[in-house]
Amino acid sequence: MNPESRNEAADWTRGGEAVVYQTCADCGTAWYFRRDFCPTCGGGHVTDRQASGRGTVHAASLVTRAPSEDLRALAPYLIVLVDAEEGFRMMAHGDRSLKIGDPVTVRFVRFADRLLPYFDPST
Repeated sequence: MNPESRNEAADWTRGGEAVVYQTCADCGTAWYFRRDFCPTCGGGHVTDRQASGRGTVHAASLVTRAPSEDLRALAPYLIVLVDAEEGFRMMAHGDRSLKIGDPVTVRFVRFADRLLPYFDPST
């Protein structure tokens, strides 16, 4: 992965309030976190797409002991794995009331000069 791709991969929102994922034109796989090639078939015909921001909680973990000073200010906080409507799974912060199986919708919060996806219960 070239240095520019690494920087883009670190910014999963691409600088805006959107969850950007990728799909493979060769096999149809969808995935989250930018790559230069498909993680399933290795194909290089990769397309960026914008997700709807809706999904279902696959797993949830309440973090009470944060791994960094910045995150300690947020503890306790919930980390969720969300199965997006588009077929990929992503990890993000979420409302502490969320449970496995809950439908969710993304919003974005600013943290340490970055936009982070944050999932709330869908209404």
